[in-house]
Amino acid sequence: MDKKNWPLWEIFIRSKQGLSHKHMGSLHAADEEMAIQNARDVYTRRNEGVSIWVVESKHITASSPAEKDSLYDPANDKVYRHPTFYNLPDELTHI
Repeated sequence: MDKKNWPLWEIFIRSKQGLSHKHMGSLHAADEEMAIQNARDVYTRRNEGVSIWVVESKHITASSPAEKDSLYDPANDKVYRHPTFYNLPDELTHI
């Protein structure tokens, strides 16, 4: 594979202080092993990462911000997801 045709990989790093992976950036690599090695060199210079995920960009699908109304409106009619209408006893002070 020609270096100019290497796929684009999205890099996610889990830090020592975190429980979730965070998107750090993108890089080109010939395969997933090379992407992990390059991500380690580029995004974890100070030994702060404990886990690296690499995902080839072509496998990521995202919603469009223009579709947010139709995508999120169906959740607004599910009142059970927002339990603001419950009466709590006065003894409950730590909620």
